[in-house]
Amino acid sequence: MDDRQSGASLGEYENDVTNALSGLVECDVIQRIWRRDHTVWQDDPTEITDRLGWLAVTDAMRDRLSELEAFSREIRDDGFKHIVLLGMGGSSLGPEVLKQTFGSAAGYPDLIVLDSTVPARIHAVTATVDPAHTLFLISSKSGGTIEPLSLEIYFRTLVEQAVGRDRANRSFVAITDPGTQLAVRAEHGEFRHAFLNAPDIGGRYSVLSFFGLVPAALMGMDIATLIDRADHMRGECSSSEYAADNSGAWLGTVMGTMALQGRDKLTLITSPAIAGFGLWVEQLIAESTGKDGKGIIPVAGEALVDTAYYGSDRLFICLRLDEDNNTALDKFVERLRGVGQPVLTLELRDRYDLGAEFFRWEFATAVAGAILGINPFDQPNVKQAKEATDSVLREYEASGVLPQITTISSLNELLESAGDGSYLAIMAYLEQNPLADESIADLRRMLTERYYIPTTLGYGPRYLHSTGQLHKGGPGTGLFLQITAKHDNDIPIPGRPYSFGVLADAQAMGDLRALQSTGREVVGIRLEEASQMAISKTISEMV
Repeated sequence: MDDRQSGASLGEYENDVTNALSGLVECDVIQRIWRRDHTVWQDDPTEITDRLGWLAVTDAMRDRLSELEAFSREIRDDGFKHIVLLGMGGSSLGPEVLKQTFGSAAGYPDLIVLDSTVPARIHAVTATVDPAHTLFLISSKSGGTIEPLSLEIYFRTLVEQAVGRDRANRSFVAITDPGTQLAVRAEHGEFRHAFLNAPDIGGRYSVLSFFGLVPAALMGMDIATLIDRADHMRGECSSSEYAADNSGAWLGTVMGTMALQGRDKLTLITSPAIAGFGLWVEQLIAESTGKDGKGIIPVAGEALVDTAYYGSDRLFICLRLDEDNNTALDKFVERLRGVGQPVLTLELRDRYDLGAEFFRWEFATAVAGAILGINPFDQPNVKQAKEATDSVLREYEASGVLPQITTISSLNELLESAGDGSYLAIMAYLEQNPLADESIADLRRMLTERYYIPTTLGYGPRYLHSTGQLHKGGPGTGLFLQITAKHDNDIPIPGRPYSFGVLADAQAMGDLRALQSTGREVVGIRLEEASQMAISKTISEMV
């Protein structure tokens, strides 16, 4: 175990983890992963053999460093002030973490990640940027994701008004797989540049590919160092003779073994400067493991409360950044250990060690999938929500109104059904801003202290491409609260028969239908306005 993998306190589960690690060695699991042997997970190679390119991504990206750095200088020197990334899920969450952790270097454009169809959020971004000096990244593995393509239509109109139709293409860049509609459009000159990613890298495993490194380079990050750290961890994850020294296998074994023992609420706590890491980990773990009625439930962003409110379904993992202020974090970890909660601490020397963590957690999730007996690379229930949204939009186009969907009447009624191992997922179709974050954080804390229940938070429609798979395909222990709000200032989508407000509401309704079709218990709450006062008032009434 290296010096960045320390502070393991697993108590009664130590022997289980040790035995599971021995089992990995006996079955040659680690080297079979590196040989890209799909039978580690299942007999059918579908959505496995074509999803393992992340194992070699550092080699491929190192060969493209000079191209990325030159493009970054070109954009900076052309006077762009903002980069707006239009993407969802794996295309947006890695860049958002890098933005929150590093920010832009001096002289480089500011990055804004727009992964929402909620009109208030789109208005906020529009008010922030000057279309004539903003570069838009259209980031989609499939090239056909409805959210970024709808946003592109809207922003192209603004750019054309600002600089003229002939020059507008210079403000748009595509990041996609070969052969997609975005790639074809790039061949016809609709984009300044297209970065075509290796097609054998799944979205949630793509942060160290073009999907993460293009925006990182444009912010002026030292992407060579980020890749070096990831590559070092890649080397650590190749060890098979001494599995306890394999950072990724060790973490994945803990995750999978503890989940099988009922401790399936992986609660991430971090140093303040790397708090955003939870956004990326949530998608990776939830979408990879939440299927076939199984799964690990990632819990990120919870307020730290008294240890008496945590049950026997928790595993705590602490990411500790050496250069940060860790006083409160260290005291909390000691309290957890004092009451016998299982806690792991992973040490980061500086922020660039996130590169290592990206790879460590990817490998760990692949190992955990093998232990749980699931395919960590497919997402069978994501399509379910997309189809439900399409159905709602067709109903709207036919009638001019959105359908009504009935749910459980109140949050208290919903939580009466909570039992051992339950968790509450809050799904908020609101503009994410500090006021909304604060209000919902208060709600999460109050619910944990009243009902002793773990809570998760996802802003819609982002979470549909993240934790939505877990919600529908994972363990049936989830309870679901959906919060939507009236759109005071809706935005038409040029050329479409519906607005962004209708699209956001259709996505919310489609997800309600998908959840209900899988037998999940849901309550939906509609706010007449999305102000902090309205949110806070509603929350106080709920509890």
